Amino acid sequence: MQDLINDLQHRKKIAENIGGTAKIEKQHKLNRLTARERIDHLLDKNSFLELGKLNHTEESGYDDRNYGDGIIGGLGKINGRSVVVLAMDKTVFAGTEGSVSWRKSKKIHEFALKHSLPIFHLGEGGGLRIPDGMGSDGISEKIMPAYLTKHNRRVPFFTSILGDSYGWSTWMAASSDIVVQTKGTCMAVAGPRMLEIATGEKIDPEELGGWKIHAEQTGQVDLFADSDETAINEMRKVFEYFPSNPKEEPPHKSTQDNPNRILEGIEDIVSTNRKRAYDMKKVIKLIVDDGDFYEIKPLFGRALLTCFGRINGRVVGIMANQPMRNAGAAGPNECDKATEFICLCDSWNIPMIFLHDIPGFHIASAAEKKKMPTKIMVWNQAIAKATVPKISIVLRKSIGAAYGNMGGPSLGDFVFAWPTAEINFTGPEVGINVVYGNKLKNSSDPEAERSELLQRWEFDSGPYKAAEKHLIDDVIDPRDTRKILVQSLDFACNDNGSISHRLLANWPTGF
Repeated sequence: MQDLINDLQHRKKIAENIGGTAKIEKQHKLNRLTARERIDHLLDKNSFLELGKLNHTEESGYDDRNYGDGIIGGLGKINGRSVVVLAMDKTVFAGTEGSVSWRKSKKIHEFALKHSLPIFHLGEGGGLRIPDGMGSDGISEKIMPAYLTKHNRRVPFFTSILGDSYGWSTWMAASSDIVVQTKGTCMAVAGPRMLEIATGEKIDPEELGGWKIHAEQTGQVDLFADSDETAINEMRKVFEYFPSNPKEEPPHKSTQDNPNRILEGIEDIVSTNRKRAYDMKKVIKLIVDDGDFYEIKPLFGRALLTCFGRINGRVVGIMANQPMRNAGAAGPNECDKATEFICLCDSWNIPMIFLHDIPGFHIASAAEKKKMPTKIMVWNQAIAKATVPKISIVLRKSIGAAYGNMGGPSLGDFVFAWPTAEINFTGPEVGINVVYGNKLKNSSDPEAERSELLQRWEFDSGPYKAAEKHLIDDVIDPRDTRKILVQSLDFACNDNGSISHRLLANWPTGF
């Protein structure tokens, strides 16, 4: 028995050294952690239960430096919460997936779905290993697995791109709720070498799928970091805003922040001059508990802010127009960003708060070429199907169809307005020019007549006519915004009211 135990310990010691000292040193020279180091950084100390440590490639002729077959996986805890983790091992077959690692990944994913455990994927690698996937039998066995394509957000799914990732880690990222990418890495379908061989195109990895591409152009990544450690820390932090499964609310967090706190200084941030921009982030910071909120996709669709925060300890998803960017007008990227965020919040029982200051949609020929009407309606469909509590506050402008897309009447549980609110089909200046253009052109005193018309439209656009007819719920003192939100959330979430019907859970994870 002792001989057998010694043999087992010897095998496991080799497996823990993954691809060997030389490959580990190579990884460290790139300022990157190994797969095991990444798992250790993600999970609570001594909580990792590894599965498949003694996995070995089915291909013959390889030494003992391929334990794990390119993936290290198992179970562990993050802040005491049970999770599943899979880490691509760049020191073994360059982090590619073979038959054995494919089988392991499938089994661990299925375990997570069966037992309602969140999934964390630590990505880096070259995709499917060509010898294992070649031939009609190879590709038939390793075509995209059902557990990934039919995941339907049954558990929260987080992916980090910690090194150049092609194929498998890219598919994982595209299927995830939240994606974090380390700067200096590339995420794409195939790498530059494959691209050059297949198409003749020569391109640098940074141009192909670097962090700026995904931050500003594709929106496929939510958060960015300067190192493996900070990327993994971001995964741990954002996990605090998610439940472990669809039957739970996100974790509440105690706070000493007074729920009835008056928003002192809010009048110094939001100008009554509707043409004067201000930073909506300052408003959000005043509203949320302890001034703490967590923005995702900060550089994509920048006229719209999407972030998580807490109101009286309860997690909320905040969607707010950003007047500092295109006056807050939403274009194609903002539409995609909004739809994805609504699906995310509704799937994970996160009540939504909408802060309006939007002059309408960004209308231009370039937007039309990107299917702007469809994107507006998909956003509209998403908010109509979302069943988590939805609370809207119109700070200043909420013009045209955008009023509905931001959770206006009939699409939300509560709609409140500040006295500064302007709600109309179009802005006064544009409306007057369209309706009274000829009259003003022929007027003996066009400026005086324009001023009179603007005053009339100002009254018509104010919040009081809608409040009088109970088309909105109330006009509120801006300083009472936090107090109103606390009260509204308390009633709307009463008796598990924040548990979603999950009508959006099977929508795509990207738009």
